[in-house]
Amino acid sequence: MDLQIAASIAPLLGWVVHGSVLARRLACARRDPLTGLYTRAGWTARAEHLIRRHPNAAVLLVDLDRFKPLNDTHGHAAGDAALVATADRLRAWCGHNGTAGRLGGDEFVAVIRDLTAADLDALTAALHRPLPYDDISLPLAASVGVCPLADLPVPALTDALAAADAAMYAAKGRGRRGSHASR
Repeated sequence: MDLQIAASIAPLLGWVVHGSVLARRLACARRDPLTGLYTRAGWTARAEHLIRRHPNAAVLLVDLDRFKPLNDTHGHAAGDAALVATADRLRAWCGHNGTAGRLGGDEFVAVIRDLTAADLDALTAALHRPLPYDDISLPLAASVGVCPLADLPVPALTDALAAADAAMYAAKGRGRRGSHASR
């Protein structure tokens, strides 16, 4: 190969490698390293897209109940296992009909195209299944707040998240281990 051609190709290869590294870092920044779910930024972008295409979508906010005592009693590794199990269950429940994310701590979020009462019951049952961990069974429980976008005057993600948050706290106020829809 001609030295002049090689000298002109080298910078191009450098930019290709640099672009690849930046794309990988951006992808990693949009994924939670523990659970593999989208972070707030990654989830928001996907949720906004889904909401624009599906006006009957619903936004869900999920908060683990009694997570701190579980973490304090059984250790941080058990707490991490509970977070990973919750993420896996939420991801499986969303399937191809929605997308899930982890907002931080023990708080998760999802948006799903069409939500039925049976779907919500299935999610609640999945989130309340005990987790086998180191020869013991860790009790898992979660409160779920739901906001169907059709309930909002303008289907905006920020408003749906606020309504789902209020509904989630209403579910916690009812003794936990349940779900509540916004109204």
